[in-house]
Amino acid sequence: MSVYLGIEIGGTKLQLGIGTERARLIDVCRLDIDPSGGANGILRQIQRAGSDLIARHRPVRIGIGFGGPVDPAAGRVIQSHQIDGWKDRALVDWCSEILGVPACLGNDCDLAALAEARFGAGRGYGSLFFVTAGTGVGGGYVLDGHVQGSGRPAFAEIGHLRPGLQADRPDQTVESVASGWGIAAAARAEIQGDVSLRLKYAGEFRPSDRTSSRQPPDRPDIETVFRRDLLERCGGDLERLTAKDVACAAGEGNQLALNVLRRAIEVLGWAIAQMTTLLAPEIVVIGGGVSLMGDSLFFAPLREAVSRYVFPPLRHAQRIVPAALGELVVVQGAIALAAQHGADGDQAFGTKGAIAS
Repeated sequence: MSVYLGIEIGGTKLQLGIGTERARLIDVCRLDIDPSGGANGILRQIQRAGSDLIARHRPVRIGIGFGGPVDPAAGRVIQSHQIDGWKDRALVDWCSEILGVPACLGNDCDLAALAEARFGAGRGYGSLFFVTAGTGVGGGYVLDGHVQGSGRPAFAEIGHLRPGLQADRPDQTVESVASGWGIAAAARAEIQGDVSLRLKYAGEFRPSDRTSSRQPPDRPDIETVFRRDLLERCGGDLERLTAKDVACAAGEGNQLALNVLRRAIEVLGWAIAQMTTLLAPEIVVIGGGVSLMGDSLFFAPLREAVSRYVFPPLRHAQRIVPAALGELVVVQGAIALAAQHGADGDQAFGTKGAIAS
């Protein structure tokens, strides 16, 4: 039986997996990414880990899921929004030459959508929209088994919607608020008291609303306690504060952290509601590290936000569920891509990695 190597290149993690045509994983390697090393640092990691997996399993083809816009027909990365050094990189040629195995390329969200539609939570549904909420926020749309958007420069980019008419700059996006990096940045702004980076959430907790002026002068106010808690979680170095730290603090009762999460989830829910109003998918599947916070912190408030903003006739016309394939969904989609290339030859793929129908 032929096996394939799937590679996921994200902004914070690099994952490689060996699997069969049905994306059954045999061997997996997960590595953290050091953003300061740029694209060259990631390529060195791929060379080391990929060479080891290839020597042990002899895959016949490599599929790559990249976290950013790509030109699959040319085998090139267009750019990365998180890591320097990827602009106009001939990634397929590099993999084929350095690893000695033919390769193919797709956008990570498109491949995750394909994997979930074929093997995961979307099996049996005619239309699926996949959202990844992790280092960035992206999307992919599968209709009748085909990823949509072939030949378009961008498609289903839910993370690049602008949340409101005042968001008139390209950096003021859903991703800037609801991604892991956006959540960490918002928490840092709260700790530093930077009101310019705050996004109001209607239901948020404000200590001034619930604390009494009778607070003893020798005791710190509760907001200071919440800030101190977050600082302790990152060892006093705000640059090390992560969305995971924020989620852990929120789960343990830190209301400042909970405010940050709720704002992020409110914006993501608004974006999913706009997408639903336009495309009406039967199921919305959500993966990525931010979605792993669980039902009470993430999915319950997200469903509530979607219900609040969506066109009312569609309020109960879809399911919003976690990705069934977990953190390895892009790897499994990359394996499916590699297997399809092996079966079909050089099939045309759109500029975002969409499979041509």
